[in-house]
Amino acid sequence: MINFESQHFQKLTFQEKQISQFLLSARHDLKIAKESDVPDVVFKFSYDALIKLGIMLIARKGYKVRSKAGHHIKILEKLSQLLKDEDILVLGNKMRQERNVNLYDGGFFVGEKDSLEYFEFVKSTFKKARI
Repeated sequence: MINFESQHFQKLTFQEKQISQFLLSARHDLKIAKESDVPDVVFKFSYDALIKLGIMLIARKGYKVRSKAGHHIKILEKLSQLLKDEDILVLGNKMRQERNVNLYDGGFFVGEKDSLEYFEFVKSTFKKARI
């Protein structure tokens, strides 16, 4: 059983419509990533789709992630646990770190090859979730 720590997650019952909206948003971001030929866009929207997939699957379990420092890593941890795949945490965390360097330090620009590899990883994560 997966433990949703109260300092990071709040017990909350979601309506199926809300969960469907989370999934729709995640799929929308994945579609933007797929259709772009700009590596930074592919990377950003792939990462966002991964996080939104995690939010949706956590919501299905009746929890909402608390918005505080470190909440993306908690989403990735739970996504990895829910799908029983440690690589999701490893690669997702690598994406998170690279995103943070770009966002907060202005020092990371993803190349075409890496952006496509990240996209394929996120796409495969959606498949593991059977979404």
